[in-house]
Amino acid sequence: MPELPEVETVRMGLEPVLDGHTFTKVVTRRGDLRRPFPPDFAKRLTGRKVKRLWRRAKYLLADLDDGETLVVHLGMSGRMAVYAEGKRRELGIYAHEAAHPEAGHGKHDHVIFETNAPAKIVFSDHRRFGLMTLLETDKLNDDPLFDGLGPEPLSKDFDAAYLKGALKGKRTPIKSALLDQRVVAGLGNIYVCEALFLAHISPKRLASKVQSDKIAPLVDDIKVTLKEAIKAGGSSLRDHARPDGSLGEFQHRFRVYDREGKPCPGQGCKGKIKRIVQAGRSTFYCPSCQKL
Repeated sequence: MPELPEVETVRMGLEPVLDGHTFTKVVTRRGDLRRPFPPDFAKRLTGRKVKRLWRRAKYLLADLDDGETLVVHLGMSGRMAVYAEGKRRELGIYAHEAAHPEAGHGKHDHVIFETNAPAKIVFSDHRRFGLMTLLETDKLNDDPLFDGLGPEPLSKDFDAAYLKGALKGKRTPIKSALLDQRVVAGLGNIYVCEALFLAHISPKRLASKVQSDKIAPLVDDIKVTLKEAIKAGGSSLRDHARPDGSLGEFQHRFRVYDREGKPCPGQGCKGKIKRIVQAGRSTFYCPSCQKL
């Protein structure tokens, strides 16, 4: 599933053709994704102007000029591809080379948005675990999708004082605690593994037992990891691609994730990366650098 850096990369790629632009045509090629589209979904979007394009946790959000917000979750395999003609580079639009007439007619192309940029945006999802809906902008935080989400990890609200309080009394491993969207929104398996390695914290350590002097460095390492990944365009392991079709590059910079049995990259460390399973997910870490 795309994590925060991948979703932010997609948002950045969509911004030149969505933010401040109007939907001129919207087509849905099926009645549902993970759940049915809301009534008159395409009709309600057509003619609407995007006032703000942003991200919350792993969701893309487009605030519209009628008081509603388009909410998009990419699911396991969702992609947003941009097709634009004309002065793409001059406009800062990084898109596929041409608005090919077959774009949007593929077997797994489920939603097509056209805007006055001009551009065509195609949402494809072969597993159909994605989600699209329309919610009242002023009531977003009351919806079950967003109610109870923790702070954004790149925001000022996510600091050492907050994390120390959030971990207090938690009897789950620190890895699981950081994956809890109620603790911090948007973190996923890859970037938690990477951040814990930088912080020299064992993923098996109980959250409540993480030393106080480790909290501030952990917050910093989470932010550093996410910023590095966003700059690299995210990690393309299976389905993630930027809206212009290019792949992310952070998978080439993994320190521990998916590196089982390989030498630890830590300076002076002679250990090897180990893989364990926690809550049904693979965890990668160095037992030498990240002692329990």
